[in-house]
Amino acid sequence: MQATVVNTAWSRPGSSQSSAGSKEFAARVGVHMNDLNNYAVWLTHDRTAAQDIVQEALLRAWRGLPKLDNPAALKGWLLAIVRRESARHFKKPPPAASQVAVEELGDGRSTYDTSTEAFMVRRALANLPDEYRAPLLMQVVDGYSLAEIGQRLGLSEAGAGTRLFRARQRLRKQLGEHYPG
Repeated sequence: MQATVVNTAWSRPGSSQSSAGSKEFAARVGVHMNDLNNYAVWLTHDRTAAQDIVQEALLRAWRGLPKLDNPAALKGWLLAIVRRESARHFKKPPPAASQVAVEELGDGRSTYDTSTEAFMVRRALANLPDEYRAPLLMQVVDGYSLAEIGQRLGLSEAGAGTRLFRARQRLRKQLGEHYPG
């Protein structure tokens, strides 16, 4: 009985067999992609950041391929690279805050609506109690979700939904005499 000898040497970047080596690398790494992605998501709690981290880790793995002595240890080696890449990701300083005031970001045109309808809506909003006005403006103007509104106001998601429902009811009641229907 003859033992089968498997050539575990992959072609390295820049070699004449680079294309074949990259296909072999992709095939061998492909079986571990779910584990790499799941591990990165577990580390970051953010799918988008995890995808970036795995992508960078694979690039580092491809470049560092000559350093891999034992191809049987590929999965552990890749997971270690993902872990280190995750640490690098979180060491990066956050983007610097802009020194430009929000008011200066506009295009110079006035967007203040001076119509009668807008005046009536603003007046109706001003007449709402703050407990209803605040969540309504957070959702409509700022685009917050129910969960975010609840968190910011110290309410449950259901509580935030109730306040939004009541705010809309009161607005309809106030505006109903002007806008039947």
